[in-house]
Order: sequence, then structure tokens, then C-alpha cells
Amino acid sequence: MKRLLAISILLILSIACSRTDKQGKQDKNQGTDDKTTATIVSVQPLANQQFEHYIEVQGHLDGNENIGVSPRTVGVVTRVIVSEGESVKKGQLLAELDAEVLKRNLADLQSQLTFVTDLYEKQKALWEQKIGSEVQYLTAKNNKESVENKIASLKDQISMSNITSPIDGTVEDIPIKVGQLAQVGVPAFRVINFSKVKAVADVGEAYSSKIKTGDQVKIYLPDFNVELQEKVTFASKFISPTNRTFNVEVELPPSTEMVYRANMIAIIRIKDYSNPSTIAISQNFIQSSKDEGFYVFLAKQENTKKVAHKAYIKTGITYNGLTEILGGLKQGDLIVSAGYKDLYDGQIIDYK
Repeated sequence: MKRLLAISILLILSIACSRTDKQGKQDKNQGTDDKTTATIVSVQPLANQQFEHYIEVQGHLDGNENIGVSPRTVGVVTRVIVSEGESVKKGQLLAELDAEVLKRNLADLQSQLTFVTDLYEKQKALWEQKIGSEVQYLTAKNNKESVENKIASLKDQISMSNITSPIDGTVEDIPIKVGQLAQVGVPAFRVINFSKVKAVADVGEAYSSKIKTGDQVKIYLPDFNVELQEKVTFASKFISPTNRTFNVEVELPPSTEMVYRANMIAIIRIKDYSNPSTIAISQNFIQSSKDEGFYVFLAKQENTKKVAHKAYIKTGITYNGLTEILGGLKQGDLIVSAGYKDLYDGQIIDYK
């Protein structure tokens, strides 16, 4: 019995050792596989390039002259002479206000002028012949001049009842109608001169020191899907106390293909920074940690293996998806551009 028991124990130990040996070999092979399995990534070489930053604001198109024309006196509109879309010249009559009372007064004064002028001429003839007194002559002269001054004043008042165009341009809007009361300071017409077109925008006060006349600017017109390269033609030095913005204008070249219209949207991109040769990478490549700061993964060749290594970087400004790199990378480095999210420092990688 003792011999049988000893044989059984030896058999059990032999089986256990065999299994242990197989498991050890399996674990060893598995470890070898882990070390030789490479993570597939994509890489791209870094090269110096031009990097620019633009301030982007939404503006609109306007004519070089865009004027709301209001009457110079209060009155009821009796006649509108022009229509929307009509071209007008400077000084052209646009509408008339009721001035019948003034015109009747003018007719009365003109009758008086005829009478006092006749008296003056007679008194003047007598005075030249040394007949009559000087007082009579001066009184007749004063009466004539007084009526003439009243007529001139009345004519000015009547002319104020005429609404005229202050510029050459096109009538774009006529908010008044015949029979309505026109008010001083309330536009009755809008006349726009589109011989010159400009893009205008209000820019935040924070950029007042960065934008000046002559700065390069891109104007994107979504209605035409066109981008124009121009320069700032006017940058106001006045900050609005209401919204803390200042006005920027950019004159646009004439075009036979695009029909500019007032208040069309214009996306204005003003260049406020430029570096002709620097490293700039997609902001998506950049990772960060609380303790380590910003970093990317670079691919490096180590003997026969390709290995991913963290590279800590100093970042600059970002525009249009690109971030300028101020330190930590150089031209020729291979940056991991895909598959970098799950990498760790020293990991074996592979790429084409």
C-alpha cells in the first residue's frame, strides 16, 4: 500500500510540473508577443511655414456715401417726384411739402414790392432834383429794402419745403407717402452712391492698438463666395462709449461681375500677426496634463525599432486650427498625427 501511494504522489507531481512548464512557456511567449507587437500610427514630418493670425469680425457693405435725406422743415407731403431705384443728381428735387400759405404770403409781398418800388423810384428822382426831403427818400428806400428782405426770407422758407438730394446716387428707400407729415431729422429718402463700395465693421476696443490704416485684410463675401485681399483704408480713433467699439472701413475695388448691395454681409479678417518661418501644427495633435503641461508624440528610430516619445512643447497663438510652436519641436521631426491618443512614452510603434 505504501508503494502504491508513493507511485500515485509521483504521478501527480509529474503532471503538475508538466502543466507548470507549459504555462511558463506560454507566459513567456505571450510576454515576447507583447514586447514585439507594435501600435500602428501615422506620422508627418515637420517643416517651417508661414503662420498668420487674423482678427475676424462680421461687417456689411455700404456705399461710399449713404445718406438718409430728411426735410429741413415740418410739413405735409404733397408730391413725391422720384421712385425707388432711380438715379438722381445732387440738388435734384425729390419731394415737395405743403407750402401754399407761404406761397400766398409771397404773392402778397411781391405786390407790395411793386408798390414800394414805384414810390422809391419817384422819391429818388425827386431827391436827385433836390426836391423833397432826405427823410422822405430814405423812408421810401427803407420800405423797399424791407419788403425785399421779407421776400428773400420767405423764398428760403418755401425752398425748405422742397426735399432735394444732397449727392449723386440712387434712391434706395422712400419711407414717406403723400399726405404724411414729414418731420425734421426723420429720413424721408435714402440715397446711396455706389461709385465706391466699402466694407465696414465695428471692432472691439481690445484690438484698438493692433489695427491701423494700411493693415492687410481679407474680405469674404458669402453672397458671392468670394474672398478679396485688400487693406484697411480707415481705422477710427474714436471708441464708442455705448458698446466700446471703433469703426473700421475697407474700400473694395469696382466689379462688373458682382452687384454690390447695401448691408450685404462681409466677413472681415484683419491680419494682426505674421511669422514668415515657424513650426505650426494642428491643435488636435497637442495633448496636456496637469503636471506635465503641453506635449506631442514624436516618432524616433531606435536601432531596429520605431518608438514613440513625448516631446514637451511651448505653444503660441492658434488660428484656423493651427497652433504656432515656440519651443520643443524643430524642422524634420516626425510627429505622430494619428493614433497618438493611446500612446505612452517609449511605446513601440509602426508606420509606413
